[in-house]
Parts: sequence; C-alpha cells; structure tokens
Amino acid sequence: MREFKRTDRVADQLQKELAVLIQREVKDPRLGMVTVSGVEVSRDLGYADVHVTLLGEQTPERIKENLAVLKRAAGFLRSQIARRIKLRHVPELRFHYDESVVRGQRLSSLIDEAVASDQAQQDEAADDDRGPADEGSTGNGSADRDERD
Repeated sequence: MREFKRTDRVADQLQKELAVLIQREVKDPRLGMVTVSGVEVSRDLGYADVHVTLLGEQTPERIKENLAVLKRAAGFLRSQIARRIKLRHVPELRFHYDESVVRGQRLSSLIDEAVASDQAQQDEAADDDRGPADEGSTGNGSADRDERD
C-alpha cells in the first residue's frame, strides 16, 4: 500500500496554493483575514471542500459574507490553480467555515475556568483545615502534627 494517496497530495498542494492566492490575489475589500485550515478532495478529483477560518470578527453575518466572496472568487481561484499546478482536471472549489478553531478556544477557556475553580476550592479547604488551632501553636512542628492526627 502506498504511503500517501494522490488525493491527499493534491489536497495539500491545493491548501498551500489557495492560502497564497486568497491572501495576495483576491482584492475584494469585504474579505477579511481568511486562513485555509484544510482541504478535502473527492476521490475522482471533481470537488475540493475548502475549510476556512476567519481572524477577528466572527459573527454569523461576517462569516456568511466572507463565504459569499470566496464563492464568487472560486472561478478565478480555480483558473489560477490550473496555472500553478499541473492537473488534467482542477477540482471545483466549495468553501466551508471551519468552526473547530473557535470551538477549541471555547473548550480551552472552559477548562481554564474549571481548573481555576478547583484551585480556589482546594485553597479554601486548606484554609479551613488550618483554622484557629494553628494560631496558638507552640512552634514544635511534630507536636502540632500529632494533635491534628
């Protein structure tokens, strides 16, 4: 079995070329900072599903507007890819918004909040364990430990 499938190699090359083309060649002012996060090519190389993320404002209206701009530019991008990559048939480009980055950031912040909450609870529990009995300690560490046990 081959190590890499042809569709994977084509998808990787498309991702690289599209990232450069979208950044440098698409001159629509409505298009924000777009990142090509992945490309999946069909087995017959007829279609390429291009997954993009946006930097900055990510409201549903803004996402829809950026996808519309990319959809209108798909023919231009496809012709430019045909010049750069030697393929008999350049796949039709279909653009999709990739929510994985936003979802990952949200999950990361939830994890951070949970860790902070657990740490705060542990700190409170440790303060409760020490309590007022420690205020009158004699300075003899082993005797204090014996009293608590």
